[in-house]
Amino acid sequence: LWPWLLASSGLSALVQLVTLPFFPDSPSYLLIQKGNEEACRKAIRKLWGEGDHQAEIDDIMKEKAAMTSTKTLRVLEVIKERSLRWQLYILMTVMTTLQLCGINAIYFYSFEVFHTAKFEEYLIPYVSLGVGMCECLSSILCSTLIDRFGRKVLLWGGYTLMCSVLALLTMTLSLQHQFFWMHYFSVILIFLFVIFYGIGP
Repeated sequence: LWPWLLASSGLSALVQLVTLPFFPDSPSYLLIQKGNEEACRKAIRKLWGEGDHQAEIDDIMKEKAAMTSTKTLRVLEVIKERSLRWQLYILMTVMTTLQLCGINAIYFYSFEVFHTAKFEEYLIPYVSLGVGMCECLSSILCSTLIDRFGRKVLLWGGYTLMCSVLALLTMTLSLQHQFFWMHYFSVILIFLFVIFYGIGP
């Protein structure tokens, strides 16, 4: 079953490969990048139907004018630009904490935790699949929460909850040989960590 499950991702790639040539190009791409206003109008009519779409074309023209008036900066120029310094620091901090948050360690050791929790050998891959499903579902949930609470709240809340879960997980893994139920508690914590990771960072 697993080879078929892994191969199933190729099906969606094949569907995209076959159908993408029939999709129209983006109107903004046709007007801004290609400079073809007639093709842009044709794409708009194909996407939004017949009608007067001059307002949308005017918006794209304004965007084009804004892009031509904005100077494109090289990497070193971005680093040296004082007005972009705080945005750069925030971006670097977020990306660094994302890499060091512990999600890779959780994925790496989750199989061992499931094995220690006395799960049947044939069930462990399905439990691992459940962990991946949790991340997928929490990412979908995040897209609805981000409009309501904002990115900052989700980042702070996600990292705070992840730190708490990692502290508890360290404790449960240390005490797993003293209390039989600690194994199951560790499994629950792994699922919670993945959910908080998907909602937050």
